[in-house]
Amino acid sequence: MSSCKTLIRTSLSTLESKFHPFPQKPFYSLAFRPPIQGPICPYNVRSKQYGTIQAAISVESSNNSNSLVDDNDEESSKDNVEKLLTNRDDVMHFMKMERRCTVGESRGSSSKKERWFPYLDRYKCGDDVYLSSGEVVEAVGPYLMEERKERFVRVARNRSYSVCLVVEGLSDFGNVSAAFRSADALGVQSVHVVSCDSSKRYRENRHVSMGAEKWLDIELWDTPQECFEVLRSRGYRIATTHVGMDAVSIYDMNWSCPTAIVVGNENRGISNEALQLSDLHCSIPMKGMVDSFNVSVAAGILLHHAVCDRVSRLGGHGDLTSDENQILLAEFSLRHSKSAISIAHEYAKQKAAMLMPKL
Repeated sequence: MSSCKTLIRTSLSTLESKFHPFPQKPFYSLAFRPPIQGPICPYNVRSKQYGTIQAAISVESSNNSNSLVDDNDEESSKDNVEKLLTNRDDVMHFMKMERRCTVGESRGSSSKKERWFPYLDRYKCGDDVYLSSGEVVEAVGPYLMEERKERFVRVARNRSYSVCLVVEGLSDFGNVSAAFRSADALGVQSVHVVSCDSSKRYRENRHVSMGAEKWLDIELWDTPQECFEVLRSRGYRIATTHVGMDAVSIYDMNWSCPTAIVVGNENRGISNEALQLSDLHCSIPMKGMVDSFNVSVAAGILLHHAVCDRVSRLGGHGDLTSDENQILLAEFSLRHSKSAISIAHEYAKQKAAMLMPKL
């Protein structure tokens, strides 16, 4: 029996030495790259052919820690929502392309307010070094799988900032995460979180968001007044959900104009401060014995109806211009993985080297 075990181990060792399940050469290497020729295109890489998407992920992730595989795995995203909502610096760091001024950007001499879009067409790679959205897409694109690039294009085409979601004073991370997931699924890019009690700790999100927070623009506010002032400066009307005599049915509202939908605490609902500062109160007509939905369900219903109403009135929900679409594509590309940031910075270095005059 022992001789049989020895023979089996020897055979397996021989097989392992002859056959490698994955190529030994990394998918790409920033240290060994071809010289730039002609227009700036630093990485002349031929696409690999894989039998399945899973095979591509297995090959690329097993051989190179910098491969552009989505690094939003279960362990890394476990407490992502909690981390984001308890650290404003992390939220701002999450967004990559340079952002416009927060307050007063849409105010000016013109009587007509400019439609809000948060990003400028540049990404900062260092001191006085910037890349345009086109350059970001050109640099990172060759390292994204075709399926991922196609999804980015499709999602950006259906995104809008004309409707945004505001969650005020929620006490359960699960509800916040579920609201984020609904916003992402329905093409609402901008979400805002207002905390009435900064000392309150949310419960674990239990992966309810499914990583949606990675692709949304999340902004944190200390008070409803602070949040609403900024939203109004961007051209939004503030619609708080409230069951009252003055509440307008969501089915009677025109959702084609920029609107911020506000949902409140699981037990207390919208705070008195938010109610007083809002432009209108709206409600979802109830047909049963209970008079309210779970807050995350209510957020999903509100957003879904807003999108459907916009489609019926405007022909579609996504309303970004071609330039804004490309900027959002660059934003998604940079958020895709940490390696995307490294590639963009390397591209910027080569761009700067090309522009440097020869002595």
